[in-house]
Amino acid sequence: MECFHCLQPVPKGVNLSVEYKGSDRPVCCAGCQAVAQTIIQHRLHAYYEHRDPTQLQESPVLPDELNDLALYDHPDLQKDFVRHESDDTEIATLTVENITCGACGWLIERELMRLKGIQKAVVNVTSRRLQVTWSPGELKLSEILRALAGIGYKALPFQPNEAEQQYTRQRKNYIRRLGVAGIATMQVMMVAFGLYFGAVSDLSPDLQRFLWGVSLVFATPVILYSAQPFYAGALRALQASRLNMDIPVSIALLGAYSASVYATITNTGEVYFESISMFTFFLLTGRFLELLAKERALKFATNRLTLLPKLATRETENGSESIAIRQLNVGDIIRVKAGETIPADGSLLSSQAQVDESLLTGESLPRSKKPGDAVIAGSINQHSPIRIEVTATAQQTVLAGIVSMQDSALAVKPKAQQVIDKIAGYFIAALLIIAVITYFCWWWIQPEHALWVTLAVLVATCPCALSLAAPTALTGIIHRLNRDGILLKGADVLESVKELDKVCLDKTGTLTEGKFRLVERDDVIDSETVNDLVSGLESFSEHPLSVPLSQLSESPAQFQNVENEIGLGLQGEFNDRQYRVGSETYIQQWHPEFKALNKHQVIIASRERVLAQFRVEDQLREDALVTINWLKEKGYQPIILSGDSQSRVESLAQELGISEYHGALKPEQKLAFVTEQQDTGNTVWMIGDGINDSPVLAKANLSMTFSQASDLAQTAADVVLLSEPLSQVKTVIESALKTRRIMQQNFVWALVYNVSILPVAAMGMIAPWAAALGMSLSSLLVIGNSLRLYRK
Repeated sequence: MECFHCLQPVPKGVNLSVEYKGSDRPVCCAGCQAVAQTIIQHRLHAYYEHRDPTQLQESPVLPDELNDLALYDHPDLQKDFVRHESDDTEIATLTVENITCGACGWLIERELMRLKGIQKAVVNVTSRRLQVTWSPGELKLSEILRALAGIGYKALPFQPNEAEQQYTRQRKNYIRRLGVAGIATMQVMMVAFGLYFGAVSDLSPDLQRFLWGVSLVFATPVILYSAQPFYAGALRALQASRLNMDIPVSIALLGAYSASVYATITNTGEVYFESISMFTFFLLTGRFLELLAKERALKFATNRLTLLPKLATRETENGSESIAIRQLNVGDIIRVKAGETIPADGSLLSSQAQVDESLLTGESLPRSKKPGDAVIAGSINQHSPIRIEVTATAQQTVLAGIVSMQDSALAVKPKAQQVIDKIAGYFIAALLIIAVITYFCWWWIQPEHALWVTLAVLVATCPCALSLAAPTALTGIIHRLNRDGILLKGADVLESVKELDKVCLDKTGTLTEGKFRLVERDDVIDSETVNDLVSGLESFSEHPLSVPLSQLSESPAQFQNVENEIGLGLQGEFNDRQYRVGSETYIQQWHPEFKALNKHQVIIASRERVLAQFRVEDQLREDALVTINWLKEKGYQPIILSGDSQSRVESLAQELGISEYHGALKPEQKLAFVTEQQDTGNTVWMIGDGINDSPVLAKANLSMTFSQASDLAQTAADVVLLSEPLSQVKTVIESALKTRRIMQQNFVWALVYNVSILPVAAMGMIAPWAAALGMSLSSLLVIGNSLRLYRK
């Protein structure tokens, strides 16, 4: 059976129900029963008739969570998300977590409007946001949140970041300017079409002049208000001694308007108020669509931040307390109940946990966590309550880093865009020169047409589409990849993929899962003593190989003066004696005659003798073979660069069908190999996850790592894969290739259009209004082509 309210399976032994339309319907828990009864009692049962039956609901808010909602009434906390319109009106925007369809929005609005003091409640189902307006003297915010919880919805205050607020202001500004331009264009075009097609040809010159005056009245707000962004852009470009597309646009608009005003006043020549209005409207439409594309990408990341809870439960000497998450400090112990969102990055203290990280990785299945594993802010605790030691808060969390990384990627122009901008600059300079030549040629041929032909040249050949070719494509792919759990730090991936020929991969944690287990050992001395020594030294290592060895003893030796020789092992002092644990090469520095047993790759030794050898096995990633085969099919050469023993690397290479492999490499040897490949003209990608991989990750033409990689690796890499499958490499390459194709299509179309329309306009064969329409449609085509990147 499935629950009548949340549609999830009813657990065995649960015998709860609600009465709906004369029959008992099963529910899975007391929470769903209470919520369903509330909905039915309030006569909102139409919700069950119109909701989407394929969408599961989340669990209702627990009773003890309702008590914490009173904290949201605190004035200091409300400063961050409540806007005071007046003494009797407050407005708040809330993020509602479990909205699934339009019926949810209807239910929320109907339920809240029942409350005394609610003035307005509007739900945006797409963004899962609720804007509510209420009278603080009659109603508290906590009561609004309780009412939502009563019908099964958990709401949290929404706080847009500065970038989203800026985009919102720009969007509203564009809408206002578009509205003025659109209304004015319709009015002016009604008059213009009558004049074009002779509908008012029998009117007297005075009446015709009056109609021109009417057009002037409607076109003036367009020029003085709607077109302001183009003037501002042109002034900024001139101040910077640069040429951009706003300069010919501004010249065309102001020139056409001035000439039309003169014609209206003197009753000589022609007027083109309709061309001015139409040109402004279409150009604003193109820029508005570009803004929406960027805002869409930004909102994807910003919505992640808004889903973080505003409160956290922190352990104290006397029990626990609820505090704002911004008051959390590193080292605090927090409790997270089942179904709650984890408020900060931390280390798991509980015996186990099931965590939903789909918000970050895009993977729907929960991940199992064991003591000591990292948990990330924004993920959801699926089952029993857990305890976490905070390791990062606020802007230091992984989630905040994702948003920052996306902002950086959107801000950096790819080389292709830099080239296009340079071409556009030369094109604009040439266009202005051609416009001047066109004017004087027509002044010599037909002076009365000189100005209008020149304006048509400026309008028709404006390189708007050329400037939009790369930014719109880049914005689309960054949004798409982020949604798939792939973070780009910059646009270098788009440049390097066209020349890519070598893909270098680390072995441990890249081709393999990096989850080791001890399968064999050979002890020379007492095994208990060995366990204490190995655990003590390996506890200082971040290498995945050290995990099973660091857990061999419950009372590890307390080493001092520990030194980490990257790529070799560790050395430390215990009871005034020196010990080493690491590779065969590392141990041979003390014992040159030593030879490790077959496949035993970790050895511990003192200055006097070797104490033990260990064989630790790793497991191949499930999709490693498929990914390697795909790389080879596409013509890329996979190469293994590993610090592991040559024999183990060879075994793995044979299993995967990789012909070139190099084992027992130190970090400087990996770096030297990649440098040598680059010096011979190869484009090299590096994929790794360890501290020892950070130098080569920084050196490679493009580098990728995983979210579970070391901090140094994530800092050095250009791409971070939030989800674990190695097949995401294929997604990155295919997306980069598709983005390049779309950018090339945009560029070719924009260039062909501008070059072909130029002689047509210069010969006077196109009116300014038609030129405006053609230029605008060209820009819209580029934007529409780029929007394809938002789809998988």
